Amino acid sequence: MKLGTENKTKTILAGVLAVIAVALVVHAFWGGGEDTAPATEAAQHGSAKAGRKTHTLLARSLDPSLRFDLLKESEDVTYKGTGRNIFRSEAPPPAIPQPVQQAMQQDTGPPPPPPPPPIDLKFYGYAGPKGGNRQIFLLRGEDIFLAKEGQIIDRRYKILHIGANSVEIQDVLTNHTETKPLTAG
Repeated sequence: MKLGTENKTKTILAGVLAVIAVALVVHAFWGGGEDTAPATEAAQHGSAKAGRKTHTLLARSLDPSLRFDLLKESEDVTYKGTGRNIFRSEAPPPAIPQPVQQAMQQDTGPPPPPPPPPIDLKFYGYAGPKGGNRQIFLLRGEDIFLAKEGQIIDRRYKILHIGANSVEIQDVLTNHTETKPLTAG
């Protein structure tokens, strides 16, 4: 049976490589200690200085003494935020558009007067006999008024005419007249 050891140079070269491989494995797992961490990180980062700095920061972080130089560095840091509240998850408010200046308009005179306010009386019901003088109940807010034709109620509203389906009311302060339907609601 042949083991492949006929060529002596190949056999010696394979043995030397096996010994180097075993030595590297032993060194990596058991013989590294503190010196391997910076070298490994230096190889990863590409510079030996970065590896030493990481190693010294790690060693210092385990030291419980107070480091005034690191505190001084952190005091000099200023926060330059965007003004956004980091504790709320909402979009920033939209920008307020600037008003566009309009061209000067020609003076056309005073503006027209505003329309008179609507009469806020509502039909509430009838009073009296059907064939006699008709009187109606009108509601304004929580106040109820009993009125007949020609009467002024609430010192402001004059009942001009009570018809079969509507009532005509005039605001005596503005001379504004409205016709209200005689339906409940």
